[in-house]
Amino acid sequence: MTATFTVRRAGAAEIAALLAASGLPVDDLEEPGRRFFRFAGAEDAPIGCVGAEAAGDTVLLRSLAVTPERRGEGWGGRILAWALDRMAAEGHTQAYALTTTIAPLLVRWGWTPVERAEAPPGIRASRQFAGLCPASAALLRIPLTPPAGRGR
Repeated sequence: MTATFTVRRAGAAEIAALLAASGLPVDDLEEPGRRFFRFAGAEDAPIGCVGAEAAGDTVLLRSLAVTPERRGEGWGGRILAWALDRMAAEGHTQAYALTTTIAPLLVRWGWTPVERAEAPPGIRASRQFAGLCPASAALLRIPLTPPAGRGR
């Protein structure tokens, strides 16, 4: 079964409660350079969200959350695949993520754990990297290819 959903740009206020309830940072949502997307199903019912911070040809994917009532339905993977395709279409060549919870899932989806010292300068300069995410957060990366070549 293919689930129908819509995606649109979202303001910080729209996603802050979901992120906070998911234990994700919200302190820098209003800062420049962050983009957030809201996913909704039938009758505009919220499904989840994802954010991105561009840093040259790399991008930090962040703020991936799924509403509690939609967890376990595969939405995390759908949202992530959409975000990767979008970032690749915009010309980014690598995506990075910092996480304290979903590293095994990201590895299953093809991401590679990397040492924090290997992060490019633009990623290291983000507030997520520099302090909002704990030093224990895993850093992972994935090369981006144009959407037609991903095979997801």
